[in-house]
Amino acid sequence: MLLTITTTHFPATDLGYLLHKNPARVQTFDLNFGKAYVFYPEATEESCTAALLLDVDPVGLSRSSSGARGGQPLEPYVNDRPYAASSFLSVAISQVFGSALGGRCKDRPELPAQSLPLTVRISALPCRGGGAELPERLFAPLGYEVAAEPHPLDPAFPEWGDSAYFTVMLTGNLRLSDLLSHLYVLIPVLDNEKHYWVGDDEVDKLLRQGEGWLGAHPERELIVRRYLKYRHTLADEALARLVGDDEPEVLDEPGDDTEIVSEETIASASAAAETPTMTEESAAEPRISLHNQRLEAVRDTLKAHGVRRVLDLGCGEGKLLRLLLKESAFTEICGMDVAHRSLQIAADRLHLDGMSERQRARLTLFQGSLIYRDKRLEGYDGAAIVEVIEHLDPSRLEAFERVVFEFARPGVVALTTPNAEYNVVYETLSEGKMRHSDHRFEWTREEFQSWAGAVAARRGYTVTFAPIGPWDNAVGAPSQMAVFTLGAEAATN
Repeated sequence: MLLTITTTHFPATDLGYLLHKNPARVQTFDLNFGKAYVFYPEATEESCTAALLLDVDPVGLSRSSSGARGGQPLEPYVNDRPYAASSFLSVAISQVFGSALGGRCKDRPELPAQSLPLTVRISALPCRGGGAELPERLFAPLGYEVAAEPHPLDPAFPEWGDSAYFTVMLTGNLRLSDLLSHLYVLIPVLDNEKHYWVGDDEVDKLLRQGEGWLGAHPERELIVRRYLKYRHTLADEALARLVGDDEPEVLDEPGDDTEIVSEETIASASAAAETPTMTEESAAEPRISLHNQRLEAVRDTLKAHGVRRVLDLGCGEGKLLRLLLKESAFTEICGMDVAHRSLQIAADRLHLDGMSERQRARLTLFQGSLIYRDKRLEGYDGAAIVEVIEHLDPSRLEAFERVVFEFARPGVVALTTPNAEYNVVYETLSEGKMRHSDHRFEWTREEFQSWAGAVAARRGYTVTFAPIGPWDNAVGAPSQMAVFTLGAEAATN
């Protein structure tokens, strides 16, 4: 089986440093199922290609108790394992390109953090149970352009149709370590098979290699269940941990059951802020968590603008939906999230099955992505987007803008995101670190207002801004909200 990685980054031979493999010679690696070879078909400053060729020994595997695949007597000897990309290739990536997979480069330590133009070609990749659409579903949400060319069952008999094997080409601009992590996880998912026993340690392995991207992937559940060979206990554990990873890592957003802010960091921030003297009456009132302040601010904003039909985009586990359902002013409420598991949790927490018929008719939940046009989002008066955009790659913001402000085009959009300036208040947050490991960026107030102002100008909206949370004269509030309002002229177009 053959995998090639090409870059046109200048100088392209930096690929050799990243892979820790010298382009000037062929290298051979002994693996417990065969041999791996690394060589460079081309290595110039303009273009460099590294090839990983895997020579699997099916006879050796059949004689090994750990490698035999079982089934009929001939299956261990006659199969596609030497020819098709599979979990063998994932293991080879981890063992042969281990430093690159881990984002390490001894000679050029600055290189792993750089995004490079990369093209991957896999000569024979099984796409079982999905055909050419399956690699598109798995890789496109990660920012790749995907091309999948099918292999016929037999070129001499075209009427037999195509096989389950494809030559797949992926093109994107990203870090090499991210590319290798995607391949490591998704190749056995596409093959829907693994050559080794899947135990408890596979969950940790999956979450480690899926860090930063798997939790937000629209096919997260499919990936997890296939990767773990449909071992339901392991898959449920992995999905639960992924949902948990979506929770904030800074003590500014307690869960639904927390009504009083007890976090030391928030308390000290409030004390430091210049606020009016607290009366005995106000001191007796419960202090609301920052997360709940966000939700209430968004709810009140939508209500003040007379919104009746509202979208909660990135609804997660339904915390905002719960508030909206309590307000009779909202006659139709729709929650959309990229994660199927989060929608299941939302349905459970909202007691969807036990709702009255009238209440149930007000609420719709469905899975979707904010970077793909979706006609189900059109025709709503308002939309809430609470702490969502910072989870998108910056390269996806243009697609997000078009989906929300060009295609869905609600009359009012209330959008919140963290204020990066406020991070210095959190004593537990080291300098330069974001509030959550899955955040792709965090904006200052100036950066947020610049982006939002440009979006409003391009799409026919006006925009205003409001702080959310305790105010500090030096760094502002921990969260910031932009309220986009569609102009009357634009609304009629």
